[in-house]
Amino acid sequence: MTDDRLAQGKALLQQVDASAADQVMASLADIAPDVGTYILEFAFGDIYARPGLDLKQRELITITALLTQGDTADQLKVHLNGCLNVGLTQTEIIETMIHCIPYVGFPKVLNAITVAKSVFSTR
Repeated sequence: MTDDRLAQGKALLQQVDASAADQVMASLADIAPDVGTYILEFAFGDIYARPGLDLKQRELITITALLTQGDTADQLKVHLNGCLNVGLTQTEIIETMIHCIPYVGFPKVLNAITVAKSVFSTR
């Protein structure tokens, strides 16, 4: 079961960001390899694999959750690239962020837009 979850998680993360799965595992290998496994098995193998939402919807939810937390620029970069990789447009991403203003405030949305601008400029 665990091997299936890991394989499914890697496959889904590959769809979102082809290089992220290997980068995540490599970046944690020397200090917390289990955390990389948890990300792949749980977040992607269990949660992303659930029926009912497509990858576009999941990525919009993910960037919204990261935006609302604040101080998540590195993870936001990964998932903004993921949004673009699964077919979301820059307009859809920015509109999602704008929609968050009344609920989380201008500072968090402005910080997220700054990250988005950086990601968009490299694409």
